[in-house]
Amino acid sequence: MRWPGDLGDAKRIQESLGEEVKIVALTRRPLLIAGVDAAFSGGLVIGVASLYRYPAMVPLEDAHAVLEVLFPYVPGFLSFREGPAIIDAVKALRTRPDVIIFDGQGIAHPKGVGIASHLGVLLNVPSIGCAKSRLVGEYEEPGTKKGAWSPLLYKGKIVGAVLRTRENVKPVFVSPGHRITLRETIQIVLSCLKTYRIPEPLRRADLLSRELKSRYV
Repeated sequence: MRWPGDLGDAKRIQESLGEEVKIVALTRRPLLIAGVDAAFSGGLVIGVASLYRYPAMVPLEDAHAVLEVLFPYVPGFLSFREGPAIIDAVKALRTRPDVIIFDGQGIAHPKGVGIASHLGVLLNVPSIGCAKSRLVGEYEEPGTKKGAWSPLLYKGKIVGAVLRTRENVKPVFVSPGHRITLRETIQIVLSCLKTYRIPEPLRRADLLSRELKSRYV
């Protein structure tokens, strides 16, 4: 795995990884979806991976990893701060997921390499970014019905979608990370919803990361 010694190193790694990102169709129907998230406590980062059977949305297993934080908070470089713990958590799962959903961006990123793209390349797994807020781009508000979406445009290109996951609730910002298309990204996120705004695997990973954080306060 490629982790930086400083910000200059991080920029070079990010640019290199950007050349490896592939936005292409899935090669097979996914059966296992993982949601991943991270929480911080003091100088520690806690990465969590929650695996679900897809599309039934049956929880199968959870895994986590706790590491020292080795990279400062720098906007646009979240991957270097959370990435090592998330990768260790994914590798701790007994079964490899077919697709991973990240709490963050895919290609909807200033350099086209959000955490979903970055870690998707490093793990060589189809990946999706699903964020609660926009990092880059312009858009028109989507319709109010669940499933309505509008394109997220950045530098003249569609880099993601502003997706309504619950009726009359704020949309989420989804973008393909690696080895998946935007349309597949939207379909999978919608298929992973139950009663909440956030896809179930991602919501579970977030809850577990918060629970684990309380142990290290």
